Parts: sequence; structure tokens; C-alpha cells
Amino acid sequence: MDHGPYPHDTQQPGLSPRILVAGITVVALLAILLLQGVTEHPDESRTSRAMLDIRTLESALKLYRLDNGCYPSSTQGLNALAARPDSPPLPDNWKPGGYLDGHPLPRDPWGRGYLYRSPGDAGQDFEIICLGADGRKGGEGSDRDISSHDPGLGSGHKP
Repeated sequence: MDHGPYPHDTQQPGLSPRILVAGITVVALLAILLLQGVTEHPDESRTSRAMLDIRTLESALKLYRLDNGCYPSSTQGLNALAARPDSPPLPDNWKPGGYLDGHPLPRDPWGRGYLYRSPGDAGQDFEIICLGADGRKGGEGSDRDISSHDPGLGSGHKP
């Protein structure tokens, strides 16, 4: 049997069992560290998720405005992104299926709906608010409100 230029190499191509076990071990350790970080800081994870949801809703609102010439009213609320509004101002070019790519309207990480108002309190076209862990206006730490016009989060859009 000719083994080519390396007569002592008789293994089949692929990963050796040792390398495979080492790789699985490294992946398992990384997963444990990641999960540990998330479970040790659940409030930070929830706050980050609320910020991501608010950014996603802002993007959907901007698409709504591009199609319809205005943002949904406070009365229509964020539901206008998922279901065609039937109260004024009626959208002329509402996108069939809505503006959330077929997903339901998200709830905040504590299970409550996001608040929406148009115009926003600080002069923006709109404002999206999560009331934090306690579900009440104000607060500190995980209880603090998260708003689309918080610095570094969103804009509430102002043309």
C-alpha cells in the first residue's frame, strides 16, 4: 500500500477525536460564560432589549411615514404598525401586512406595551417609552424610563 510522501500518516482526513472534543469543550465553556453574564445581569439585558425594541419601532414608524406622509396619531398608537388604522388620519398607502415584517407588536421586557405619543413631549415627531421594571413613570436603575429621545438611543425623528 502506497502512502505517498508521508508513509507514517495513515489517518483518514478530518478531525481527530481529541480535536473534536477540545472544540466542543471550548464552545461549551463560551456558552456557559455567555449565559452566566446574561443571568448575572438580567436587568441590564432587559434594558438593552427595550432599547433595541425602541430602535426597531422607530424604523417601522419612519417607513410608515414614508408610505403615508405622517406618523400614526397618539390615538392610533403603535398598533398602526401592525394593523391598518380605521381612525383619522387614515393612511393612504398602508403597507399590506404592516410595518413589522409580519411580527406582532413587541411588548417590553417586563411584559407591558410600549407607550407612544405623537408629537413627543420634547418637540420630536413622536416618542416611544418603556416605563422600566416598575412600570411607573420615573425611577432609577432598572426602574428608569427608556425613551426614544434619550441621548444615544433614538431620535424621535425631527426632519
